[in-house]
Amino acid sequence: VVHGGGWRSGDKTRFAALAGSLAEQGFAAACIGYRLLPEVQFPAPIVDCKAAVRWVRANAGKYGIDPDRIGAIGGSAGGHLVAMLGVSDGIADLEGSIGAHAGVSSKVKCVVDFFGPADLLTMGGKHDDPASPESKLIGGPVQENPGKARSASPAAHVGADDASFLIVHGDEDPLVPYGQSVALETKLEAAGVPVVLL
Repeated sequence: VVHGGGWRSGDKTRFAALAGSLAEQGFAAACIGYRLLPEVQFPAPIVDCKAAVRWVRANAGKYGIDPDRIGAIGGSAGGHLVAMLGVSDGIADLEGSIGAHAGVSSKVKCVVDFFGPADLLTMGGKHDDPASPESKLIGGPVQENPGKARSASPAAHVGADDASFLIVHGDEDPLVPYGQSVALETKLEAAGVPVVLL
């Protein structure tokens, strides 16, 4: 369970109620933390999330977890990060080397993405501002750093072996444009990845 906060605020307690609800439904659930802006830039937040998945998988036997059925759920910036988990398996630059389980897979089986940014280059408007969270995430204005922006965009990494997706997004979202989720759904469908957009 990955919290939001524009990659710059919040902590793992923010979605504790969601984790508790999942546990009541019979799912093992773990809220994770990740390093925030301005201490770090991309890819540090996704590296931290991948380290958490590796830890869960490495300790699956201890906690009675099926290591082949690990999913990720998050909202807003957390939605972005779980989407990245779903599409970036094996991308060396995004795996990182933190934690004690570097040889363990960080692949997730499914993703529930609540209104996460999917393509930083097409968000537009205030998101292109040098002071925007998206610009801060990649270390410079989005449109002036297209390579970094693409690297930090889940839509740029979609492939046929990606996790299954459930995307939930309000079509009048005032913060993350609804078109972000539509574009991600379209890319996933084109790659043959199971996806539902609500």
